[in-house]
Amino acid sequence: MRPRRQGNGTPIPGCRLDGRVQIVGYEPSPDAAVLLADGGAVERIPLATGRDLAYSLGERHCAGTVQGDHHVACERSGAPYCAAHERPHYDPATSDAEHAVYLAAFAPDLFKVGITRARRLETRLREQGADRGAHVFTVTDGEVALQVEDDVYEDPRLTQWVQVTQKVPGLHRPVDDEAWLALLADFTVHESFTFDYGLSLTDQPVSETLLTGTVRGVQGRVLVVERGGTVYGVDLRDLVGYEVREGEEDRELQSSLGAWG
Repeated sequence: MRPRRQGNGTPIPGCRLDGRVQIVGYEPSPDAAVLLADGGAVERIPLATGRDLAYSLGERHCAGTVQGDHHVACERSGAPYCAAHERPHYDPATSDAEHAVYLAAFAPDLFKVGITRARRLETRLREQGADRGAHVFTVTDGEVALQVEDDVYEDPRLTQWVQVTQKVPGLHRPVDDEAWLALLADFTVHESFTFDYGLSLTDQPVSETLLTGTVRGVQGRVLVVERGGTVYGVDLRDLVGYEVREGEEDRELQSSLGAWG
């Protein structure tokens, strides 16, 4: 959403913020990154496996808006976005493009139905961090896709929403393939997907909000980092809006039981 402007085209006073580097956005898997800016050019920080991150989080406020590779900052308190900059959600009912209705599995046994533009199906599944995916219907436009999605959702095994807090506990676990295949048996599967995000976890990550540690990988919008013998799962959206400075986080963090040896 574009910032509100005065008649001469300049930002409204109070919406600019100079000199403080802020996390102003993120990109989920498969090419995950955080976006840093200070009211000017946007810097993309790739979250490649093995990368060492050392950023400390400061105050949090509205992340403003990113227009191309330029950031317009905002000092309002709403986070990650104030009312003026809250990003609009995609409305499939307004799209006449071909859509896919899909099923997605999140380990061990969370199954959802969703819709997306057909050409973005695999990308959309990766963005959500799905472990499995299946294309079950192709429809002519977004409005029809919504109707089909609602019909499929009547299956009690399915949900339409899976929160990050529901995904983290399954990052170290395999999908219940027996339950997944039983679900697929009731549909005509046009294409199926299996994803491996390379996390290689043996225990559930500790949920935390930080940008310090060695990157183990990113699954959807969950960044997995290791620090001090503990593996943390970070919702990238929870980072948006924080001011940051270079240097490792020095606040006390919760540790996993394994970190104590």
